[in-house]
Amino acid sequence: MKAPVAKLDAEQFQATYGPKCVDLISASLGGTIHSFSDEYFADATNLLTPTPPIQRPGHFVHSGAWYDGWETRRHNPEDRDWVVVKLGVPSGKVVGVEIDTAFFNGNHAPTITVEGANVGFGGVLTEETKWDIILPKQECGPSQRHFWVLERPTDRSYTHVKLSQYPDGGIARFRLYGTVTPIFPSDPNSIIDLAHVTSGGLVTSFSDAHFGKATNLLLPGRGINMGDGWETKRSRTPGHVDWVIVRLGAPGTIEEVVVDTAHYRGNFPREVRIEGLDWRAAGAAGGRKAEPGVGEAEWRTIVAGERCSADREHAYPSTKLLGCGEGRVFTHVKMTIVPDGGVKRLRVFGRRVVA
Repeated sequence: MKAPVAKLDAEQFQATYGPKCVDLISASLGGTIHSFSDEYFADATNLLTPTPPIQRPGHFVHSGAWYDGWETRRHNPEDRDWVVVKLGVPSGKVVGVEIDTAFFNGNHAPTITVEGANVGFGGVLTEETKWDIILPKQECGPSQRHFWVLERPTDRSYTHVKLSQYPDGGIARFRLYGTVTPIFPSDPNSIIDLAHVTSGGLVTSFSDAHFGKATNLLLPGRGINMGDGWETKRSRTPGHVDWVIVRLGAPGTIEEVVVDTAHYRGNFPREVRIEGLDWRAAGAAGGRKAEPGVGEAEWRTIVAGERCSADREHAYPSTKLLGCGEGRVFTHVKMTIVPDGGVKRLRVFGRRVVA
């Protein structure tokens, strides 16, 4: 049975689903190409590039015109070309799909499908692997972004997905939006990064992200340049601050916070503050929002007004944290930067609280 889907434009999708989802296959998250049927004209790895596609008119390589995407040969004797992608997280449930055919015009993929499989943590795909239809056949137009949203998130979590194009052609980018299904250590006393995207951490709101996405704060590693962190526009108003709220992947106690300004050298914040709250009871109460806002009375100071430096990991161990003793549990943290600037990563190390 085909799953009902709705097609949205980019603005609709970002407004409704952007704050709730991550791109589960992004190269910045660790998504990788597992296998493909063909990539004669342009490499399949380009599909997972986190930045928007670019064009180089008049530039040719051995195979032909250069394209920033995945492009297969003409006259495919099979019914389709395909590429299998391993998710960058242990597994995830799918909410929506984006196919961007930017700059492919006359050679774009006419129709696509997306399937999913789950081989378990550390498992491998085989010929017997069962594939579920996630997105049934959808038409694609040339040089545009296509967003499809499922009627509801998939019931199953997936470790791999297969993108097929019928019969052949080019696709610039493939995004798979959804929620992470984390695999936690069996010992609940293990200290983990509760905010990390692979732990299920999620940015729920922010004040500004003019130069860099707030969701970058939760990615693995320290990045490669200023382009893969969170950076706000310059402020001109006295007393201005910027902020971001992160829902932790699991409720937990906090043992250490790390604010990393890697690659931000002339544009790091002057000061940083960290607050936290436990929103479980409030979020379940009638009339209260599912996610906390910036002005909730429940916010408690964890790191108070610490100066920042350029290109550095600022670590605040338990001895420097406020209000985290006596087993206090947090579900969300709020980072405030004064007055503006860029932060590469936010780490919140702690222990899960198992119900």
